[in-house]
Amino acid sequence: MVTRDRCRGALLGLAIGDALGAPTEGMTPDAIRAAHGRVEDFLGQDVSGTDDTEYGVLCAQGLLELGHRLTSHDVAAVWNKAVVSQNGGFHGAGFSEMVAIANLRAGIGPPVSGNDSYESWSDGAAMRVAPIGVFCAGEPAEAARLAREDAQVSHAADGIYGAQAIAAAVARALVTDDYTEVVAAGLAAVAEDSWTGRLLRRALAVASAAPTLEDAERDLYREVPLFHYPWPDSAPEAVALAFGLFAAAGGAFVPSVLSAVNIGRDSDTIAAMAGAMAGALHGESALPERWRTRVRHVSGVCVTVTGGTDLVKLADDLYNAAHAKQGVRDER
Repeated sequence: MVTRDRCRGALLGLAIGDALGAPTEGMTPDAIRAAHGRVEDFLGQDVSGTDDTEYGVLCAQGLLELGHRLTSHDVAAVWNKAVVSQNGGFHGAGFSEMVAIANLRAGIGPPVSGNDSYESWSDGAAMRVAPIGVFCAGEPAEAARLAREDAQVSHAADGIYGAQAIAAAVARALVTDDYTEVVAAGLAAVAEDSWTGRLLRRALAVASAAPTLEDAERDLYREVPLFHYPWPDSAPEAVALAFGLFAAAGGAFVPSVLSAVNIGRDSDTIAAMAGAMAGALHGESALPERWRTRVRHVSGVCVTVTGGTDLVKLADDLYNAAHAKQGVRDER
């Protein structure tokens, strides 16, 4: 049964993973160990989420305004108001989002704004769609549909598939205690013979064969990343690593997130996605208090209008909106 606690867990889990993983982004596991040992807590006192959390807030804003009527053109309108008109900021912004903003500024809307991008396959859509899963709790197919609408502003093909997988997985995680059902929902939302689908299945096979989580980390790093590509932010890779580590950890929150932090690559996004799934599965109460209190309020370092957003209130707003929606359906 979906609860406020689980909805809060999804958004706070995203933000915790984002903030924990930011310092190790772009590093190798060996480099992380050499610099920090095994990362098991925030590095330093200046804890902040990145664009992952802040674009998640934008995603939620569109949902709260339009609900199931949301289209990609509505998402573009939210972006036009919030980020296209923004002067400065964009600290740590992803390439896919900046290309989409440039396209929107030029009057190019979705789906072309997502198709006409050299980063259309990035993980920039998958990182931000956990709020869709919260709004569509128990309805993974609808979560995947809305994720596609959101993602089309900045992505195409596998960039969209990754978003569908995460949104569907979070939607299922909110109403089950079985992590394997979460994984299955994510897989079902992705075209089977797609780049994303194939890499997801490879990662899950590697995770299943590993005797320990430590072994899974090592083997996933060897088998999944696209080392020939200059950036570690492709959606098929990042989403596959998030699902693989989540599955290897049995869906447990802390192990899932810390494994994602220590695997490197696009670690803030991998940990944010794993954190959203595990947070939705177990709820806010299962998240370490010292972590959730430090990320509760969004900093706005990339998307300035999101600064000060209370993620607990945002999760409650999504819960209330979804509950009201269900009430209307029941009356019919």
